[in-house]
Amino acid sequence: MGLIGEVLLLPFAPARGSLWVIEQLVAEAERRYYDPGAIRAELGLLEQQLEAGEIDEAEFDRREDELLDRLEIATTRGTATGEGTTR
Repeated sequence: MGLIGEVLLLPFAPARGSLWVIEQLVAEAERRYYDPGAIRAELGLLEQQLEAGEIDEAEFDRREDELLDRLEIATTRGTATGEGTTR
């Protein structure tokens, strides 16, 4: 893009900057949400809650399924992006 294009888009610079920040925040949130280590830690905590009687078997199964789905997505994402998921 040439100088004229940059000058014409100058009024939109704050919006473009805000959009970039939002994209970075979403990417970081997704990285944390799909972090295999964090998911495994949540699975361990979930099992502790079941053993302590804080949740019943149905709640455990429902939440475990959600976490395992996230872990599967995280593994697929790591393979697709070339990132390793070994821990």
